[in-house]
Amino acid sequence: MRKLILVLIALPFFSFAQEKNVISATRVFPKNDKVVAFEKALTAHSQKYHTGTWKWRVFTIESGPDAGGYHITEGPMSWDDIDTRGDLGKAHSADYAMNIAPLLTDRGSVVYSLYRADLSTIALTDYSNKIAINHIFPKPGYGGDVEDLIKTLKKMWEASTQTVAVYEASSSGAPQYSLVTRYKQGLKERNVGFRKPMKERYMQANGDKAWDDFIKGQKNAIDHTWSELLFYHPELSSK
Repeated sequence: MRKLILVLIALPFFSFAQEKNVISATRVFPKNDKVVAFEKALTAHSQKYHTGTWKWRVFTIESGPDAGGYHITEGPMSWDDIDTRGDLGKAHSADYAMNIAPLLTDRGSVVYSLYRADLSTIALTDYSNKIAINHIFPKPGYGGDVEDLIKTLKKMWEASTQTVAVYEASSSGAPQYSLVTRYKQGLKERNVGFRKPMKERYMQANGDKAWDDFIKGQKNAIDHTWSELLFYHPELSSK
C-alpha cells in the first residue's frame, strides 16, 4: 500500500516531466549560389534522419531581418527526450557535416522554446502553411508584465477567432515570447476588413478603457519587437 501511495504521489511530477511541449527552431542561411544544392541535401537529410520525435518542419523566411533564411522546427519533444537524445548516430552527424554544413554561411541560430497553452488559442500541433511570428522581448524584470499583456490579447484572439500559438524562449539568448499567428484560412486573413481593427476588437474583449492601459503597458514592459512572415514547405520537411 505504501509503495502504491508513493507511485500515485509521483505521477503528477512524472507526467509534467514527460510533457512534449518543447520545440527547437534552427535558422540557417545557404550561400547564394548553393540554394538548390542546399534544398536537395536538406530534403534528403530531414526525410532520412528526422522522424517521430525529431520531425522537422521547414519554413522559408519571407520577410523581416532574416528574409532568405530557412526556419527548421524540431519536435515537439520533452526535456527528457532532449536529455537522452545523443547525436542521433554517427551517420546522421556525418551526413549533416558533409552534405549540408558546407553549403551554409556562418550566420545562424538555435532557440529552444516552450509552448504556452495558457497563452495560446490553438493546439501545439494544429499547424498551418502560412504563419507570422511576432518576437517580443521584455525589459529585464518585466516578463510577468508581458505575460499579463498577452493574456489580454488572448481574450481578443478568442473573441475574433484568431489562431495564435505562444512560445517562451528557454535558455536561448534574451528572454523572448514568440506570438505565432497561424493563418488557417491563408494570407487573406491579413486583408484590411477581414476582421475589425485591432483597437476595436481589443476594447470589445477587455473593456472600453483597456486600450490605453495596453499601450502604456507595452511602453513600460517591452524592450523591442520585430515580426516576419514564413511559409511552410512540406517537400523539404520530414515525411
